[in-house]
Amino acid sequence: MAFVKPQKSKAYFKRFQVKYKRRREGKTDYRARIRLINQDKNKYNTPKYRFVVRVTNKDIVAQIISASIAGDLVLASAYAHELPHYGLDFGLTNYAAAYCTGLLLARRVLKTLEMDAEYEGNVEATGEDYSVEPTESRRPFRALLDVGLIRTTTGNRVFGALKGALDGGLDIPHSEKRFAGFSKDSKQLDAEVHRKYVHGGHVAAYMRTLMEDEPEKYQTHFSEYLKKGIEADNIEEVYKKVHSAIRADPTMKKSSKPQPSEHKRWNLKKLTYEERKNKLIERLNAFNSAAHADDDDDE
Repeated sequence: MAFVKPQKSKAYFKRFQVKYKRRREGKTDYRARIRLINQDKNKYNTPKYRFVVRVTNKDIVAQIISASIAGDLVLASAYAHELPHYGLDFGLTNYAAAYCTGLLLARRVLKTLEMDAEYEGNVEATGEDYSVEPTESRRPFRALLDVGLIRTTTGNRVFGALKGALDGGLDIPHSEKRFAGFSKDSKQLDAEVHRKYVHGGHVAAYMRTLMEDEPEKYQTHFSEYLKKGIEADNIEEVYKKVHSAIRADPTMKKSSKPQPSEHKRWNLKKLTYEERKNKLIERLNAFNSAAHADDDDDE
């Protein structure tokens, strides 16, 4: 048998270094993270904020986060499932809902820092690129976009949330190249196309197409929309009202669900020493009485 040189010797395994847990789970891109959280030495312990956006199957999460040695600290957060409080109780994961979530977070964090009156942002969503201008008293709140592991394709919902935060008055370094409506050929952003996406125009167009071509599928696909009286013609007005409601009061709304009367238990309650002792005595008494009954039957 030919000699085979071991490629991974004992020395290799003794020196093997396990990767970070979130890298093993495929949840964190540490190459991107370290570039987002590294702070200049001359800024000492000044927090470096990130505008974090994550899209799930049923929700959109937007947070303002800073890193510390003890762990990440969340300054403010907003979720798409909060939008029903503002009049949007359908389509909570599309581009328009992402815009609303980003706008809600921006207004909420500025209100927390008492900067909402000073930085109103872009009140009317025109679809054009907007960057906040600093005032004489305080500089705008600055954060860096954290997209996680998604592919940064043009028109991704993450950039819808980014546009909402920009219009809400946050200072986030960005480019217009990834907004919906940017043309790769002309190298320009079509503001009208972008405005259509912000106000749910792409959903309205699909509704009209489906209504003409497949009426049965339209009835099932948009059944929740139809129950609430939402049609292709009035969907833009709904989003405009939502934007106004968010600006009027961006504070966190408490849940209207009543508190449970009693806590549900999925395991047995832990007994005290006295309860265990009494339970054992009862079992012994029952066992002894059963044994005496058997003896009586035998006799």
